[in-house]
Amino acid sequence: MTAGLDQQAARARAGELREEIERHNRLYYVEAMPEISDRDFDRLLRELQDLEARFPELMTPDSPTQRVGGAPIEGFQVVRHAVPMMSLDNTYSVAELREFDGRVRKGLGVDEVEYVLEPKVDGVSISLRYERGVLALAATRGNGTEGDDITANARTIRSVPLRIATDAAVLEVRGEVYLGRAAFAQLNREREAAGEPLFANSRNATAGSLKQLDSRVVAARPLAAVFYATGEVEGVAMESQEDLLRKLDELGFPTPKYWWVCRGMDEVVERAEELQRVAGELDYEMDGAVVKVNSFRQWRQLGATAKAPRYAMAYKFSEEQAQTVLRDITLQVGRTGVLTPVAELEPVALAGSTIARATLHNEDEIRRKDIRVGDTVVIKKAGEVIPAVVEVVAAKRPEGTTPFDLFEYAGGKCPSCGEPIARDPAAAAWRCENPDCPDQIRGQLEHFVSRRAMNVDGFGEAIIRALTGEVVLKEEVDDGLFGRRVEERLLSPVLRTVADLYKLTPEDIELRRPNRAVGAKAQSMKLATKLHAAVEASKGRELWRLIHGLGIPNVGEGLARKLAQELGSLDSLMAADEETLARLPDVGGIVAQSIRQFFEAERNRRIVEALRAAGVRFDRVERVAAAANEDGFFFGKRVVLTGTLEGSTRDEAREELRKRGARVVETVGKTTDIVIAGEKAGSKLTKALELGIPVLDEAQFRQRLDETGG
Repeated sequence: MTAGLDQQAARARAGELREEIERHNRLYYVEAMPEISDRDFDRLLRELQDLEARFPELMTPDSPTQRVGGAPIEGFQVVRHAVPMMSLDNTYSVAELREFDGRVRKGLGVDEVEYVLEPKVDGVSISLRYERGVLALAATRGNGTEGDDITANARTIRSVPLRIATDAAVLEVRGEVYLGRAAFAQLNREREAAGEPLFANSRNATAGSLKQLDSRVVAARPLAAVFYATGEVEGVAMESQEDLLRKLDELGFPTPKYWWVCRGMDEVVERAEELQRVAGELDYEMDGAVVKVNSFRQWRQLGATAKAPRYAMAYKFSEEQAQTVLRDITLQVGRTGVLTPVAELEPVALAGSTIARATLHNEDEIRRKDIRVGDTVVIKKAGEVIPAVVEVVAAKRPEGTTPFDLFEYAGGKCPSCGEPIARDPAAAAWRCENPDCPDQIRGQLEHFVSRRAMNVDGFGEAIIRALTGEVVLKEEVDDGLFGRRVEERLLSPVLRTVADLYKLTPEDIELRRPNRAVGAKAQSMKLATKLHAAVEASKGRELWRLIHGLGIPNVGEGLARKLAQELGSLDSLMAADEETLARLPDVGGIVAQSIRQFFEAERNRRIVEALRAAGVRFDRVERVAAAANEDGFFFGKRVVLTGTLEGSTRDEAREELRKRGARVVETVGKTTDIVIAGEKAGSKLTKALELGIPVLDEAQFRQRLDETGG
């Protein structure tokens, strides 16, 4: 294919090939959505290799052909980091995490701080330096001030971009290199077959790989990377950790699969618990979470000690351990149909509580650790929240135990509905494919009514369970012949989809409410009437809440807000094709595909139409930024809330301000335009008065909200 090309044509073709190869590299190693076969990819790479062999002047350091590794080097050069790679202070305690929050709030003079929570990857730290978009240097952390130049080895890692779409003079991107679980197991199998000593863990294997002087050896090992930080930056503007993560993803870097923006420490602890639940879905080992103040401006305010920044803390999962016997393995069904195995344990004391259950994540994790019913296992309290099984005490294994097979253990059926289960090829999971599975319906409803979705007040787990299952109703009757007696009748479920919420009557709720007294009068339906009114009120919720509440895979609260702003209605979201969706901010190919598949499912479309028929609003979009009234009092202003408001929660006040185009910030400073001060306002109010910033009390705030145009 290269024989008839002159130098100019060869240069153009080489550029096309490099762009195409890097695109397919990203699709395969970062987005897990390959478009071509390995053979077709190899054909493209071979064509580029042939071109560069015929025209050596076309060879560039960022060419995909350089990933295969070069000749051994004599030793690593030591390089100095332009910005030190500092370590983090860490804790195993929720109490100490709250103390960290207290120090941060005191240092900033604020009542509440916005944090970002990310997984703490158990890998080897790396820093990549890009100059005008080209990878110029890769270095290890070393002592934090100086590290080893491992550029040749880093080029072999397929998930490391060799060129990125930026003209920034300097962009240093930092993260962790790791060996995925499957890759680590395969590497040890190969070493065992070759008679070589096995690596003790994946981190050691990764560190050993990066220290190879022969980059061809590194290229043969399937290292991967995940990025979440920067060092020296010149020519790129980012205001927060949230901005940074989205920018890295936009530039083609693999970023953490799970991360959250959290308002305050209560939400941080809640999300840390969620992170622990999904740990088994990650390809890398994770030994905790990292909590960072979101605002970079606040980073600068807080500064650092000689060893660690004051704006971040590593929340490591507790290493306190205990041994106990695994009595049984049960299966829980989540709202997406995934079956999660749970260890039923001989109760044991650990970290101040008695533990009888622990997470096993998924079948692959059980097989990797070879966990069997009857085994003595080591458990640890992960982050003081969710106990986890660490390993098996092999010496105590009783005779007759058998490897765990989830399909066989479940009899091929869902433990909730009895319908067949199937292995999900895209995840390490078995899934119930029955959309009418009671446990799935309960999970979907609990998500739909939650505070961060449709916010239906009063609908807890107990009432949802009563409305989605069969209930035995006990009633006193007196027919005048046999006297008073209690009769029983079976009530069938009234909730089978989230749309059924809007068909409920107060009588439906009253007859099924938990702990209802046998002699209760149906006419006095105070609780039932209140719950029914809460459902009715939710019909007018904002569009982003409805999008989030539907439970579309890969669409969380933040993205739901953006989709609502960009598209304006649920109908527009349903009608958008993958290409249109992928072009929207923060969406991309994987999420676009998830959205399309969700709305192409007939059952989901029926639910949407039932919601429409019930009168649920599909187009209530918050008026923010450009959509808000530019003549409104709050439009374009930076507003700080402080103290307690009587007429609403602080979250509700934030929403009202956002609708009017305001930017709600946490810290009072020279750029603050307005401070809204409720009861017991503290240091923020004092600072506002010192700086001469206009202050509104709650009555004045409400008056401004009520004015035409906000």
